[in-house]
Amino acid sequence: MAKIAIVYHSGYGHTAKVTEHVRKGAAEAGSDVTLYKAEDLASPESGPWDELAAADAIIFGAPTYMGSASAPMKQFMDASSKAWFTDAWKDKIAAGFTNSGSLAGDKSGTLAQFATLAAQQGMIWVNFGMKSGFNASSHQFGEALNRAGHSNGLATQALTDLSAEDGPDAADLKTAELFGERVAKATLRWVRGKA
Repeated sequence: MAKIAIVYHSGYGHTAKVTEHVRKGAAEAGSDVTLYKAEDLASPESGPWDELAAADAIIFGAPTYMGSASAPMKQFMDASSKAWFTDAWKDKIAAGFTNSGSLAGDKSGTLAQFATLAAQQGMIWVNFGMKSGFNASSHQFGEALNRAGHSNGLATQALTDLSAEDGPDAADLKTAELFGERVAKATLRWVRGKA
C-alpha cells in the first residue's frame, strides 16, 4: 500500500473540501492517505516533517490568491528548505491542486509553483492526464470534468458568493476524486517498481 501525504491550506473551506475529495479518490485506489495543514508545517523546526519524509508521495494543495499559492502554503514551501538540504523528498511522487473563485483564475501559476517546488526537491511530478472539458458537449459544460482545462494538476472553481458547503460543484469534486485516484495509481506503480 502506498503512503500519500496531502499538505494543504484552505482559507475559507473550499480548498479543504477539494482536499477531502482528492483524499477520497486516492484512498479508494488503495492508498493510505494522511492530511496535513500547511499551517502546522510553517517552520522547519516544528511539525510532522518526519511523516512527510516517510510518505511515498506528497500532494500539495492551496487556493490561488492573486495568481499565487496562498501565504500559509508559501510559508510551508519556504520551510521545506530543510527537507531540500537532506534530500528528504528526493524521488518521491509529487502532484498539486488549487482552487479559486473564477474558472481560470491564473491557477496555472500556483500549479507551476508546486511543480517547481517538486523539481527543487528532486521529486517526480505527476500531471493530471485528463483532457480538458472531458465528457462534455456544448450543452453540458457545467457537468464537464476538468472543464477549466488544466493539465499540470487539478484546478477547481468555487464561486465567491458560495460557502464551502455549496461549492465547488459536483463535477469539480468528481474531478478531484479522479485526480486523487491518478496520483495514487502512479505512486503505487512507482513503489512497486522500486521494490
